[in-house]
Amino acid sequence: MERVDAPLAVALEWIEDHCVIPDFEDAGKPFLLSEEQLIFLANHYLVRASARRGQRATAFRYRRSQLVRAQKWGKSPLIAATVCLEGVGPALFDGWAAGGEVYDCRDYGCGCGWVYVYEPGEPMGHPWSTPLIQITATSEDQTDNTYGALRPMIELGPLQDVIPRTGEEFIRLPGGGRIDAVTSKANSRLGQRVTFAPQDETGLWVASNGGLKLASTQRRGLAGIGGRSMETTNAWDPSQNSVAQQTFESNAVDVYRDFRQPPPELDFHDERQRREILDFNYAMAPWVDVDGVMAEANEIMEKNPPEAERFFGNRIVAGQGSWMPQGAWERREDEREVLDGTRICLGFDGSAVDDWTAIRAETLDGHSFTPTYGSGRRTIWDPREWPGERVPTNEVLAAFLELFERFDVVRAYCDPPMWESIVDELQGSFPKQIFRWETYRPKQMHAALERFRADVLDPDQGFTQDGDVVAAAHIRNAVEIARRDGQTYGLAKASESQKIDVTMATVLAHEARMDAIAAGATAEQEEFFIYF
Repeated sequence: MERVDAPLAVALEWIEDHCVIPDFEDAGKPFLLSEEQLIFLANHYLVRASARRGQRATAFRYRRSQLVRAQKWGKSPLIAATVCLEGVGPALFDGWAAGGEVYDCRDYGCGCGWVYVYEPGEPMGHPWSTPLIQITATSEDQTDNTYGALRPMIELGPLQDVIPRTGEEFIRLPGGGRIDAVTSKANSRLGQRVTFAPQDETGLWVASNGGLKLASTQRRGLAGIGGRSMETTNAWDPSQNSVAQQTFESNAVDVYRDFRQPPPELDFHDERQRREILDFNYAMAPWVDVDGVMAEANEIMEKNPPEAERFFGNRIVAGQGSWMPQGAWERREDEREVLDGTRICLGFDGSAVDDWTAIRAETLDGHSFTPTYGSGRRTIWDPREWPGERVPTNEVLAAFLELFERFDVVRAYCDPPMWESIVDELQGSFPKQIFRWETYRPKQMHAALERFRADVLDPDQGFTQDGDVVAAAHIRNAVEIARRDGQTYGLAKASESQKIDVTMATVLAHEARMDAIAAGATAEQEEFFIYF
């Protein structure tokens, strides 16, 4: 039987049979996972088809996960249940079942009598021998969100016999393990080799409060022992460059991101549509009093609309003066496949350090996308991810050469500052396709921006985009700045951390496509016949 990636189902069923609702009228009743919660955990505990017994983090498809949901959705109880699983439940891969094997709680010190029978080809699970779990946040109030739900979840259910003592500061686990609540101030603990780290409200983890260093340090500790982490957060302020934002925009393929956003055409500032957004966000969270959330959101809207939309609308809110109207870019998403050999145009915006470097592409029929090169790497380079925090020119050149080999590149516009040598080299190889296009020319840049925005906004133009999350973030980050002539504008970053380089590459690709069409690239070719 051929193996496929499969969720560690024994772990998910263990949660529902051992964890209980921690508070309110239903306290002590079984904690049954909602559809959204089940999907998130099934992906976090998705075992690779190639997994082998003895592997820890590498047995799973995802090294870490991120859950972005609105305030009051129930992230803390979900994380508390996961902490219980990682503490005393079958959270680790234990080989593939032939069929008929059982997970018996009595084998692991739990007398509840629960038994799980494995199906053939199913991944099996077993507990950590000595788990060390750190419930982590940048403040004690934030760790209390999860820790406050964890203690009654243990004390009111069958886990009370397995974990008899739940202290105010830490919880001791069987076999010498423990659960701690730590913050960015706990320097002595953050270097420990932890097995699981739930990281709460990472949208608030920024450089100024030690959040960026905290995340980096903790992940190194997890890597040393094969542990994994799980982020939970509200939508973040894109001007703060938080851990949540960096996770969501990262190119890493072994990070699972679950960010279910409401339809982009709904306007949070309109009270009727605001209610539609809340109904969408809490549709699979029946325990939420949507009327109460609506009242709270209405009050916050009076003084701080962006905060209300982030907290309850579950949206990354763009700043004032945004170039692209809210939701306009998202409405053009279409995850179609662009096949090798397709006729495309390219746009390139480069930087060596600090700012990003990107190649974006657009098909002649108007689909904007981020191509890949090598082993599936995207043509977006964040200098922080490379040695010396500098974009490697050899990577960019290799990407260009591969794109010209795989696709029929009709035209490519390149902004040359700091990349003159690479652009010159490419022009030497592709003199009829590579063109310099300086973005610092006010009139030309203004015209390109206006045409691009108009084509995105006009549904009759048929423009679509691939849903690339980094491109979307850079589009949101772009704000208009007036030129001295009073008649044109350019683009700038809303803040230093809000990059827009992928936006510029996207605009250049669109400009190249429109100029190629004007030059006859889509004109039907004459048919030639030879008669004998």
